[in-house]
Amino acid sequence: MSAKQQLDGLIRDFQKKRPLRAGSLIITTYGDIVHPRGGNVWLGSLMKLLTSMGVSERLVRTSVYRLIQDGWLQAEKVGRCSYYSVTGAGLRRFQQAFAHVYTLGTDDWNGSWCLVFLNQLEPETRAKVREELKWLSFGSMATGVMEHPRFTRNELVPLLQEWGALEDTIVMQTQPLEQRSPRALRRQVKESWNLDELGFRYKRFLETFRPLWRELCTDDNLSPEDCVTARILLVHEYRKILLRDPLLPDELLPGDWEGRSAKQLCRNLYRAIYSRADEHLATVLENASGPLPGPSQGFYRRFGGLTEENASSNSENLAEESA
Repeated sequence: MSAKQQLDGLIRDFQKKRPLRAGSLIITTYGDIVHPRGGNVWLGSLMKLLTSMGVSERLVRTSVYRLIQDGWLQAEKVGRCSYYSVTGAGLRRFQQAFAHVYTLGTDDWNGSWCLVFLNQLEPETRAKVREELKWLSFGSMATGVMEHPRFTRNELVPLLQEWGALEDTIVMQTQPLEQRSPRALRRQVKESWNLDELGFRYKRFLETFRPLWRELCTDDNLSPEDCVTARILLVHEYRKILLRDPLLPDELLPGDWEGRSAKQLCRNLYRAIYSRADEHLATVLENASGPLPGPSQGFYRRFGGLTEENASSNSENLAEESA
């Protein structure tokens, strides 16, 4: 089976999903493709990218409208054409999530925890803040208490202020722990986050995309347009898992944690197809001024650095693995 056949299977599987969440797919497209090129794009360009995946033009239109209503996107009308960019609030919200997609590893952990006490908030505000913290992958330590080993108090305070909850929320930063992974701490982690379900999702991701990775070595017949579709699907499925992943320190995770292999697979696939995908993107993406500019320098720092040498070395590594 060729790489093209594997990709066609991925597209069919995506089209079978119900509901088909086109809005989430559009956010993926903005984060991976549009934002590094200035962030503003013609609606017709979005349609060209997504119709090849079975997303109708009508669904793209209605999904973009909902994203505007939800505060993710903003519109600019020039003549009869509509151009869309991510709002400031939307940008702050997804930038952190996308940063996790393209970062190879996590920083060393000093054993400190950020604890957030919500009991003094009004019920409506408490529910809102809890949802925002869950979006940031905070776990629930007890009723009204959220926890995270990566966040710091200094990072959280500006967000609480933005949510109108700073005055009635208690945030504590624990002292670093000398013994970072005792039995009780591991048990607490299992109670606060559903690692079994998360591990299953990573395992399914590996089963879904490994066949494409193997075929890229033996029968790589993907066109530049195919590579765009493969890249969007890859980042979209990986991003959805990361939204649920608290990115716990390595010492708090099982030794056979599937997330490590999933990160490596995502990196290898992305490096193998991104440059061909960019060839097609240069021909279809436009805003009111014309074709979108090329990616920013920050784009080429993804996954530890994107170069043509990456793509060729990945193919060599794959050949050795498949031999």
